[in-house]
Amino acid sequence: MHRTLEAVWRMESAKIIAKLARMLRDVGLAEELAQDALVSALEQWPRSGAPDNPAAWLMVTAKNRALDELRRRKLVGRKHEVIAQDAPLIGQGTPAPREQVDDDIDDDLLRLAFIACHPVLSREARTALTLRLLGGLTTAEIARAFLVPEPTVGQRIVRAKRTLAEARIPFEVPPPEERTARLSSVLEVLYLIFNEGYAATSGEDWMRPALCEEALRLGRILAELMPREPEVHALVALMEIQASRASARIDAAGEPILLLEQNRGRWDQLLIRRGLAALERAEALGGAMGPYALQAAIAACHARAHAAADTDWHRIVALYDALAQLTPSPVIELNRAVAVSMAFGPAAGLELVDALAGEPQLNHYQLLPSVRGDLLEKLGRFAEAREEFKQAALLAKNSRERALLLGRAAACGTGVQ
Repeated sequence: MHRTLEAVWRMESAKIIAKLARMLRDVGLAEELAQDALVSALEQWPRSGAPDNPAAWLMVTAKNRALDELRRRKLVGRKHEVIAQDAPLIGQGTPAPREQVDDDIDDDLLRLAFIACHPVLSREARTALTLRLLGGLTTAEIARAFLVPEPTVGQRIVRAKRTLAEARIPFEVPPPEERTARLSSVLEVLYLIFNEGYAATSGEDWMRPALCEEALRLGRILAELMPREPEVHALVALMEIQASRASARIDAAGEPILLLEQNRGRWDQLLIRRGLAALERAEALGGAMGPYALQAAIAACHARAHAAADTDWHRIVALYDALAQLTPSPVIELNRAVAVSMAFGPAAGLELVDALAGEPQLNHYQLLPSVRGDLLEKLGRFAEAREEFKQAALLAKNSRERALLLGRAAACGTGVQ
């Protein structure tokens, strides 16, 4: 029962919180009442059984709590009105008209994204809050995505909700002239939500498809909302192309299949065509390629290669060079090292990876020892590779990834490549 509820909550929590935030004009309170509905389900479903429509049950229960809160506010407002006739009834907490409360859920999710990415918040706070609300990610998952301590993320989220409540931010998609200021944060959040779905940082599943689908759906809506923004189309392109590999990334038992080992005949050609078309739209709008356009171009190199051996690794290295100059980060440098190893040999890649060993951000990042182990294995240095894969497995929080890394470590122990 708990697993069923957890699955429903992961898929539906963002929609529930978005709906309540629209009603209450308070993101923090919306999350609290949504959590109350979850607690009620945990108490009632084991006794009465799961309802026929669990998502609808959670939504109705949460909305009833929100309506109770609105009635309470209205009563308090009337009491205040008796004391001071010129006082406002409720202010920002005034209930929305019935037709507004029942607005299309897609609009509510977009509003939630733009509200949580309001410039009144710091960039870090915007991203953490939106990942929590829109992506349903836990504090621990967000911390791993940003390679920062978990308490830091928790504090950012608490402060962000308090700031939004105190500023009384209107719950609406901002006018066109204000959207650009928030756009980079919204795109970053959609990208991180997609990535968490594409390669889950924790849990028992290699992928969380619902997150990928939600990020891609919102990206497509955003592209319609802001058709002249090249990076919106570029992000959609990146997600479309990455999503095309979903069915080839795991085997029948749910075990991961790495990129170079995937059956490319299982890649979704419709998604690839959609992604390449979105990339063309981004490029047609002109200007220098942004970070998502560069990453989409890298993904396109893989998508256009009918076999792994046909991949244009030299172009991928050039694209990573441009990306590293535009948005420098040790993670990008690590990815660039992989591309260099494919284009110029594992020794060249290993040299770049070793240069990243002292980067504080990568101290607990499992992909650093994982990549190093892969390169050492290719160089025939099996004992060293085995230790790197073991270290990567210790750092990995996803059970599928951990099993994959331990398997590679064992293979190195026998000298099998």
